[in-house]
Amino acid sequence: MSNSYLKLANGVDGFFIKNDRFNTTVLSVNFYLPLKSETISAYALLPYVLTSCSNEYRDFSKLNFKLNMLYGADLVVSSNRVMDMQHVKIAISVINDEFTINKNSVINEAMDLLISLIFNPAVLNNSFFEDDVEREKRKLLENIAAEVNEKRVFAKNRMLEIMFENSPYGISKYGTEAGAKALTGQILYNAWQEMLKTAYVRVQVIGKQLPGGVFEQITKCFNNFNRENIVDYKNVTRLEKANNIKQVTEYFNVTQGKLVMGFSSEICGQNAYDLLLATDIFGGGPYSNLFTNVREKLSLCYYCSASAVRGKGFVMVQSGVEAENAEQAQTEILNQLESIKSGNISDFTFSASQKAISGALLAYNDNLGGIDQWYSANITQNEPISPEEAANIVNSITKQDVINAAKGINLNTVYRLMPKKEGE
Repeated sequence: MSNSYLKLANGVDGFFIKNDRFNTTVLSVNFYLPLKSETISAYALLPYVLTSCSNEYRDFSKLNFKLNMLYGADLVVSSNRVMDMQHVKIAISVINDEFTINKNSVINEAMDLLISLIFNPAVLNNSFFEDDVEREKRKLLENIAAEVNEKRVFAKNRMLEIMFENSPYGISKYGTEAGAKALTGQILYNAWQEMLKTAYVRVQVIGKQLPGGVFEQITKCFNNFNRENIVDYKNVTRLEKANNIKQVTEYFNVTQGKLVMGFSSEICGQNAYDLLLATDIFGGGPYSNLFTNVREKLSLCYYCSASAVRGKGFVMVQSGVEAENAEQAQTEILNQLESIKSGNISDFTFSASQKAISGALLAYNDNLGGIDQWYSANITQNEPISPEEAANIVNSITKQDVINAAKGINLNTVYRLMPKKEGE
């Protein structure tokens, strides 16, 4: 697999990732915008409104018919956090031209459709149609409500909100209920214009070959906009070591308590695979310290796992506990981290973790959607490495590298969601 870059316009890059394994091609337009509390809900909603209809395909039935005519092409949209950026993805997966009946260029037709959805939406008088906005807004509000009702997700989000209290990173990727309810067709139109004018954009084509004219079509579209003040997508604010540990306990009508702990890391960056490996040994698979000791041996948790966001430089431990075990569980979680810092890592655990992490990285190659996700998430690297290269880095990491990474992990925030006591 070979990759090639092409500058298409100011702040717009084309990226072709050659892959011969599949009979489809993915065309992906990725927008990166500053993560802001006042716009996060708008950009969480925008891609879904854009791909529900357009000026050319006024309702979803017409759009769906067009997708069927493109041999069942599939639209994929999302809005997520990538470091300090909000990442809006609008992509289409389509069969390769060689497999069509008349060898017609369905890939170029798919790009025409993508361009129609992004650049020619259904708008009137500088506003999206309120019916379209309200329809998709209901789904967004359902997603926000679901995160509140699912207490494991709620506890994780509350910990992030507390840990990043002075940063938009602490807000849910959907934003707030109030922010979502306030959205109107005009607000969404302004967000759409701002996205096209100021976002850093990466257009990714993943397939056997780069179809002629695909990047040229995108260049022509963006040249219609005065693109200035492009966001600095490589500027990442790291989480500093805390002088005082934040500890918050809240009580809800739940039967099982949640203990979520946030840690800062002295290692920060998308190439911090030693932090990834250290976190996996700490609380990844069934070989990890948290699973074998805190969950299995001591039975202090229903579940207990750790994950790292290496691009932002922090580690998070999530666990489900009985209220009476919360304090002991917290102490033992910290003890297990100290054990790794002291170098207590068995050969079996280290080897199992390396295999698990390298295997997970290679799994991105199992489908074109995974490949697209990999490269669109790794944006801070001038030349993004492949999943294979990342797996090779993991396999070259030593125990001492892991120990050094673990030594830079420090407790920042503790959030407990506990059952209400009788009579409260």
